[in-house]
Amino acid sequence: MRLKFFGAAGTVTGSCHMIETGATRILVDCGVFQGSRSLRERNYQPFPFNPTGLDFVLLTHAHIDHSGAIPKLVKQGFSGKIFATGATTDLCEVMLPDSGYIQEMEVERLNRKNSRSGKQLVTPIYTAEEARESMRYFKRVSYGETISLNNNISVRFLDAGHILGSAMLEIWIREGEKQTKLLFTGDLGSDNKPFVNDPTDVAAADYVIMESTYGARLHKDSGNRIEKLHDVLWETHGKGGNLIIPAFAVERTQDLLYDMNLLMLEKRFPPMQVYIDSPMAVAATQVFKNHPECFDQETRELIRQGKDPLALPGLVFSQTTEESIALNNIPGGAVILSASGMCDAGRIKHHLKHNLWRKESTVLFVGYQAEGTKGRRLMEGEKSIRIHGEEVAVKADIKSIDGFSAHADQKELLDWLGNFTEPPQRVFLVHGEPESTDVFSRLVEERLNIPVTVPQWLDAVDLTPGPVVSQEDVLKAHSLVANKLKSLLEVKGGEGNYTEIMRQLGHLDGLIEKIKTKAG
Repeated sequence: MRLKFFGAAGTVTGSCHMIETGATRILVDCGVFQGSRSLRERNYQPFPFNPTGLDFVLLTHAHIDHSGAIPKLVKQGFSGKIFATGATTDLCEVMLPDSGYIQEMEVERLNRKNSRSGKQLVTPIYTAEEARESMRYFKRVSYGETISLNNNISVRFLDAGHILGSAMLEIWIREGEKQTKLLFTGDLGSDNKPFVNDPTDVAAADYVIMESTYGARLHKDSGNRIEKLHDVLWETHGKGGNLIIPAFAVERTQDLLYDMNLLMLEKRFPPMQVYIDSPMAVAATQVFKNHPECFDQETRELIRQGKDPLALPGLVFSQTTEESIALNNIPGGAVILSASGMCDAGRIKHHLKHNLWRKESTVLFVGYQAEGTKGRRLMEGEKSIRIHGEEVAVKADIKSIDGFSAHADQKELLDWLGNFTEPPQRVFLVHGEPESTDVFSRLVEERLNIPVTVPQWLDAVDLTPGPVVSQEDVLKAHSLVANKLKSLLEVKGGEGNYTEIMRQLGHLDGLIEKIKTKAG
């Protein structure tokens, strides 16, 4: 069995991992890369594998960095089954065509510039129609349901507590007489989030492929995020400006509605009109309403009391392009939630263009900003940002609230992994920038005594037969064996030293066994 890392290895985005066992090839997630130009360029390159040779795709959740390359996969020949939860499937029906539409619009804008400058025209990775076509390969599964992919492979989806429908994957693979269990965490959710349950505890697995987005950080605002939101709202209202919130259309927008609703119920919300300027967010909110089976107990109780957290009083949905453009003429006093959450695509770019230069406005970040994105650059203090070919000065206040993150932080990740009753043989850390994976890998090894590997893009490891051995372990073994062989060759006296040679060989065998044990 081989495990290959085609994305979210050394980076946060582009989640894509392949399992090869016998004649079967399984892809876990198939997301797009986001962030720096060099990362985004990978989206336009051919897959580093043959899509026609794949049998199955197992999708952990609907976020574009996990699902966004599925239409490209189908476009290039994949015709197998894509297993996902019902909520994930419904969200993908909204998000994937929207992703295709955004690509079409961005490419159209770029090609106008390329035509004027005589440069080569480009084509979108896929279109909205191609995204809709890919949905016919989806097969719905339920949490806790075990699916047999064939006689030797079965998979079970468990609630990951990240977004609506998000799942961890337990995969059992039999090779000969040996059965190996892999666990892919997908993205693990933070505790006590609105709508969704906490991540499911797992007792055991042979190998864990685990996210590490916040492996080096703690969420500072998790306990008082509503108060932080309250303060930002009133500060912006006092300045007379607009509050611009780059919000992912799925989960983050709904989480904000949840907290704003609570502030309104407590009569602590300022007199500001709230707009959701994202057709996808509107559609995603309806998907939420269609899947109450995914809600946690607190959300169900609010609904039972008639306090639907998705029914914010006075909320205005901006659907058409004309309605979106009209928001740019609002002088102040509005709250505008718009995608994309990292500010690299979609309508949010227009709102930034019209508000960043206004000192009375505020831009509030409530989600992870990948390295190289406009959102990350704004949070790091850049004084001007280029948007649609125009340099825009940054005069607005730039704020962030950590507590809205849909990802578990360092402590929550450690606690979840520490709940295993049988520690895994090895943990592979993915979906994290180098700082996060470096810090978290040390913590896992020191506190939980579990060997860790941090794979890089296009790395492959052989999980069977025998333990996983890292390059460092191989070098150590090579050095030890070389030294022992050297000592044997230096033994004088030929047959007279047969006993000594056998003793040395026995000692060498013991050293090799120790190396194997240490390697996992």
